[in-house]
Amino acid sequence: MQKWKVVVTDWEYSDLRYEESVLDSERFELVPAQCRTEEEVIAACRDADALINQYAPITSKVIDSLQKCRVITRYGVGVNTIDLEAATDSGICVANVPDYCMDEVSDHALALLLAWTRKVVVANSHVKSGVWDYKVTQPINRLRGKVLGLIGFGKIPQALAEKVKPLGLRVIAHDPYVPQTLAQAKGVQLVSLDELCRLADFISVHAPLTKETKGMVGSEQFAAMKPHAVVINTSRGPVIDERALIDALRTGRIAGAALDVVEREPISPDNPLLTMEQVILTPHVAWYSEESAAEMRTKAAMGVVDVLLYGKYPQYLVNTQVKEKVRLNEHGLANRDAVEA
Repeated sequence: MQKWKVVVTDWEYSDLRYEESVLDSERFELVPAQCRTEEEVIAACRDADALINQYAPITSKVIDSLQKCRVITRYGVGVNTIDLEAATDSGICVANVPDYCMDEVSDHALALLLAWTRKVVVANSHVKSGVWDYKVTQPINRLRGKVLGLIGFGKIPQALAEKVKPLGLRVIAHDPYVPQTLAQAKGVQLVSLDELCRLADFISVHAPLTKETKGMVGSEQFAAMKPHAVVINTSRGPVIDERALIDALRTGRIAGAALDVVEREPISPDNPLLTMEQVILTPHVAWYSEESAAEMRTKAAMGVVDVLLYGKYPQYLVNTQVKEKVRLNEHGLANRDAVEA
């Protein structure tokens, strides 16, 4: 019996036990790789039936080289490592895992908001250096009554909106893809990006990284913000124009930032953000808990099973336009040849 070949293009875990539990060895050959470049991906994946991807570049050049690939799944929510248009043109399903860390990321965004507001990091640093004086945290202002602006209003910011309501925050959001009825049901007012920047005391970024969102929070947006505004980002670093952010912080245009992501990761040792006391930084950890990691890896593997074994579209299909090129049914298939394009 011929096995399906599934290549894990790159991964940063101690093992692949969750993937192995889904992709049994009788029907799947799971091939771990640690690709960093297009050439390495092409060499490892040319004859693969499926890819599971983390950070390795799945460019149009890579996709053109794939001889048999039916599905590419990605660890996590964002799919900016994959050329979706090229995958669609080639009839390859692309899937992500959009729901594995809703609580983790919304919790982390809230933690950053509270840590910045209460000056937890500043206070901790001074106490550990021998200074016991609350005045080093001045000024601290009351949180209740402030406005939280959400850029993006998908599942994670919706969860965050619910979590901040007991704190007395008013929530507004900008998301051109969300209907007013949904926002109203959540008790959130939809506004333009310009309005959000003018009205919000805290701005939490939750937009995915796309051609449209890259650099969407830039000089114009910082110029519209309140001088005491704080920007929080737990989505993708390049959604914020980092040079404009640094300039806004240096000039006092805004009060501070709390960032789990930056433009280039890991952060460069000479990045000015590292020396700014008004900036809190964490190492792209918002997604993580032991439970979320297990869920993400299991669901990424299940996307492969959906297509190759059951001959159906993956549960979390991203490039829905691929349905115009690939006909998959909803029932189990007798063999691999039954999956027809």
